[in-house]
Amino acid sequence: MLLHLVARGRIGRSPEAELVDRYLKRVAWPTRITELPDMGGKMPALDPQTKIVLLDETGDTPGSVAFADRLGKWRDEGVREVRFLIGAADGFADADRATADWLVSFGRLTWPHMLARAMLAEQLWRASSILANHPYHREG
Repeated sequence: MLLHLVARGRIGRSPEAELVDRYLKRVAWPTRITELPDMGGKMPALDPQTKIVLLDETGDTPGSVAFADRLGKWRDEGVREVRFLIGAADGFADADRATADWLVSFGRLTWPHMLARAMLAEQLWRASSILANHPYHREG
């Protein structure tokens, strides 16, 4: 199952980019990052077996185990790609939210987009380690 991060904005060479790379290299599943300009740009084509996850302030705030469980369920159902969308500064329109399979929030605090990308990469590593029974994640 491909984990595909589609993010608005360019991360360039930065500490956040190093964190994203560090965590995504650890994930056992294939990963891809697509960067789009803040406005416009062409979204990569969707495979019919793709689930869309929007990082959105109105979304669910799952714990790491629940996040991992959702990814594991999709993997077991044969989902080919999980596409994580990180919007620009103004977030997503209601129409975008309506087409998503899952809205996820990192809490009520506001996070810079580049840091949100790093946080997502870490959670993907954490989820893959939880599903593999790796000792990285400590619950409770």
